[in-house]
Amino acid sequence: MQTRVAVMGIVVENTDSVERLNTLLHEYGSYIIGRMGIPYRARNINIVSIAIDAPQDVISALSGKIGNLDGISVKTAYSNVQSDE
Repeated sequence: MQTRVAVMGIVVENTDSVERLNTLLHEYGSYIIGRMGIPYRARNINIVSIAIDAPQDVISALSGKIGNLDGISVKTAYSNVQSDE
């Protein structure tokens, strides 16, 4: 199975959706390389970045599920780094 490395940028504007976001990230935890969360108190938002190594369909599925959460936006940048596992 071919995997790709990608980075997801997530902006959380609605903190009511944070629990569901964390549940999704936990479900996909085996693919996640690392995660960083930054609270931006001056704007009352949170910024989360996720580094992930997974098949492209898994990355797309996670991104789509996150994007469907109320008050959360996500963008994914794919690297050219691929691996056959």
